[in-house]
Amino acid sequence: MSSKTVVCPHCGGTDVDFDQARGNAVCESCGSVLEDNIIVSEVNFAENSLGGTSVIGQFVSSEGGKSHTLGGSFHHGFGKESRAITLQNGKRTIQGLGGQLKLNSHCIDTAYNFFKMAVSKKLTRGRKTTHIVAACLYLVCRTEGTPRIL
Repeated sequence: MSSKTVVCPHCGGTDVDFDQARGNAVCESCGSVLEDNIIVSEVNFAENSLGGTSVIGQFVSSEGGKSHTLGGSFHHGFGKESRAITLQNGKRTIQGLGGQLKLNSHCIDTAYNFFKMAVSKKLTRGRKTTHIVAACLYLVCRTEGTPRIL
């Protein structure tokens, strides 16, 4: 928590708190949030009450989405979020099944976009990934008019 010489546009105060763990900057005089979602290049670790290690910070994926923590613990996929793992497995399964059906890359990309929508709307919880992938590929084949039997 260090202070830098930044002037608050709301009150003119120069006492600004930069919180690296939360990724924000707050004016200590008036409480205004001056910056939000600051990306830092350092990695900090913390130990929880059970002795487990977790990473502190925010993860920004290559697809532009961000999670609130950089993995609660290192049990699955070296700190990857469950959502990131689900997307990775879904993409791999879509590419595999789409390749077997001899679908073009446009259809495979569109099916992956449908899969990402299903994950973001939490429609994949409690359902097998293969079933969701099959539904996404079926949806693409129907909308694109591609005659395939799934």
